[in-house]
Amino acid sequence: MLQPPLPESSPVIIIGGGIAGLTAALHLAERGVSALILEADPAYVGGRLRGGPAVTITHQGRSWSFPGEHGVHGIWNSYVNLKAILSRHMLLPDLWPSPEESWIHVEDNRVRRSAMGSAIHTSPIPAPLHYLHLFTRWRFLNMLSPADLLTLPRVIGTLLIALVYDPIGEQNTLNDESLATFTKGWSPRLRSFFAGLARNALAAHPEDAPAAGFIAFLRFYTIARRDAWRFAFLPGTGGVCVTEPLARKVQELGSTIQLGARVLRLEQAATHWAISYQTSAGIQNVRAEQVILALDAPAAAQLLRESPATAHAAESLWFPVGVPTAIFRIWYTQKPASHAPTGIVTGSVIVDNFFWLDAFQPEYAEWASATGGSALEMHIYGPPEVLDQPDAALLARAVADAGRIFPDAGQVLHAKLIRNPAAHTLFSVGKPGTHLGINTPWHGLFACGDWVAHPAPAMYLERATTTGIAAANAALEARGLLPWPILPHPEPEPLARAIGGWLMRVRQRARKRRG
Repeated sequence: MLQPPLPESSPVIIIGGGIAGLTAALHLAERGVSALILEADPAYVGGRLRGGPAVTITHQGRSWSFPGEHGVHGIWNSYVNLKAILSRHMLLPDLWPSPEESWIHVEDNRVRRSAMGSAIHTSPIPAPLHYLHLFTRWRFLNMLSPADLLTLPRVIGTLLIALVYDPIGEQNTLNDESLATFTKGWSPRLRSFFAGLARNALAAHPEDAPAAGFIAFLRFYTIARRDAWRFAFLPGTGGVCVTEPLARKVQELGSTIQLGARVLRLEQAATHWAISYQTSAGIQNVRAEQVILALDAPAAAQLLRESPATAHAAESLWFPVGVPTAIFRIWYTQKPASHAPTGIVTGSVIVDNFFWLDAFQPEYAEWASATGGSALEMHIYGPPEVLDQPDAALLARAVADAGRIFPDAGQVLHAKLIRNPAAHTLFSVGKPGTHLGINTPWHGLFACGDWVAHPAPAMYLERATTTGIAAANAALEARGLLPWPILPHPEPEPLARAIGGWLMRVRQRARKRRG
């Protein structure tokens, strides 16, 4: 991406070029307000949806190049605003709907498998009882022990709490309870399954995963609607398919993107903000009437607490934790027996999920067709003592786990480990008044991102998109310009809404009795 001349001022400065920042810039530009996006990465826009260096391997006398990325992303059925934006600008790629998702559980030398996704989103039983359809599938029943079946009433009762509490809408922290406490008393295997869901949803183990974040995940992705579990893959990397086309559109509409620009300090004057940022050419300064903060939570906390204009108020604000992750990819000599293209992994392994890349990414599909091989991606979400291992040791353990799970994949041709910094949001909610929202304590400074407080139930990519629109709207309204509509997210199914409403009334009566 060519770098434009450095401007000395801009109507709006957006700090961060991830999906939230790009969304905000796009909506401003469509209303005729140009923005300067300052992105610290020297090579890529996109944040956690960015591209990465290509990986080249040689096999059967031919070299093959595969694009790099932060890790595979799914576009879920409820990502209504993200898909609407891409469709409006004719940028929505041909998504590859996932036909099935599996649960693989490893105990000692035994590997159990059950196809689960289709049972959930095609269940004839309405939400929130649709998970009962799993019990019509013998492979799922084979995953369970008698202890699992005996504790099912307790599990169902606990899960119904997700219909009673709305952590996002209420800004209810649930007393900072962990998922481990939330699932106390469940049978070991069902705890393991939901721990696997939590690790894939929040990138944390049950002891570290906040129950409020997990309940928000259940509400948005599965418990209230059957079709919420449906998702599709991008036909390529997130950078190629989403963020790079978005960045080009933003630039076509008159905004500027400056890569390799790490913001150091914010200063507030009577009529503008002054931003100092570091580039390869040294420290630069730029002024703006308004600023939109679109960084990940740890970076936002650091910038606000180190800037004199914001430090005092920022010390009393709550910011969610960022967690590191590890991604690895393996190229095999042959295709394994028929498997679901994706799923979660639990039990006595360090890996948390899997994706057969040759099922939906064209470069990998071409390679598999020409060589008869296959390509696998797996993610590791901790704990810290696992991620703290040296690269060679971590990769060796991950490859060994993959071999246990897919023993018929043939020989390993190449393996690649990718470490992602502690920027992935461990999603939760802060207490009212402490969780930074779209409108911040500072005049003319707005915030967006997948961790920013907003009443929408959305999470991750959709939350980043939704808050990006909301931040642009705040800047537009301050200028007397028309804001953009934010699409509502799908409502719970009628039975889930009725049960949730009844349970909510019971909860309210109980609170009144307690005074």
